[in-house]
Amino acid sequence: MKEKARILVIEDEPGVLMMMVQQLTQAGCDVEVAWDGQTGMEKACEGDFDLITLEVDLPGMSGFEACRRLKESSRSFDTPVVFVSWRDSLEDQQQGLDLGAADYVTKPFDAMGFVSRILFHVQNQSDSDLTGAILENSTV
Repeated sequence: MKEKARILVIEDEPGVLMMMVQQLTQAGCDVEVAWDGQTGMEKACEGDFDLITLEVDLPGMSGFEACRRLKESSRSFDTPVVFVSWRDSLEDQQQGLDLGAADYVTKPFDAMGFVSRILFHVQNQSDSDLTGAILENSTV
């Protein structure tokens, strides 16, 4: 894993956003934020993030649409996306996973459990990148 994981949090509720940023920063992550789907997409396309969190119900562009676009983009298709949403139906969770999300966390959530899940996906992505690099550079 990099020295500091770069996380993009796309969340429109100020209280939830502040808590997520605080918890991730305390865990040693470098966190950027966006308040709506369109701004989140712009930041995702400009930055090199280790993970992106998405609320489903965002102003301007839904989290589902943002995830679909992120997974279609060569810049971000392999960046793990974790939905963090009040929408807790199994159908919503399945839709998020079908769009390529790595995880779906429902609100309210335990802060420590949330951070653990985020760091798990960041580490898993880092291990996957390392494994891919090893395989590409090995000869048989």
